[in-house]
Amino acid sequence: QLSCLVKMVTLYGIPKDLDSYPKDLLLFLSPSDYAATGSCRQYFANIGKANLDVLQRESSQRKQLLLEALACLKISNTQVNEENAEILGRLVCDLGEEYIRSSGGNLLKQLSQCESFLPDQEEAIRSVISSGNTTFGPPVAWSAFTLNELSGLIPVFDHSILQKVPK
Repeated sequence: QLSCLVKMVTLYGIPKDLDSYPKDLLLFLSPSDYAATGSCRQYFANIGKANLDVLQRESSQRKQLLLEALACLKISNTQVNEENAEILGRLVCDLGEEYIRSSGGNLLKQLSQCESFLPDQEEAIRSVISSGNTTFGPPVAWSAFTLNELSGLIPVFDHSILQKVPK
């Protein structure tokens, strides 16, 4: 339905007010389509707010979006800073474990919005959390606020993490 809607919306060219359209619609446009109305950074900031699950997790379209986002943000290694993590939004759900490990805690806030993880992503999240080298600090210093911020990651935490969290 969304791809059909995109065809209707773009029938006479790319509308100048694309930012006012539902974010999910942008998943079916390319950054070059969007370029006339804004920057690729703006495009991926909008994509990061879209429901990526509209596209299948391992689909070529979703993989291509992530590759284009990394290129747009000039992320050439596996380290993602907080600003770029914010722009990527839900696209961080598709980043491999090497990105999660080398970005430290920069991705945790966005990762907590993901629906599911691959086993290697889960292991990387546990490793980053256990290190305590995040803005959230070590689990022994967490509060109810911290748990609320990371609530989407709680199913990933193992016993060794959970037992350190203060009651």
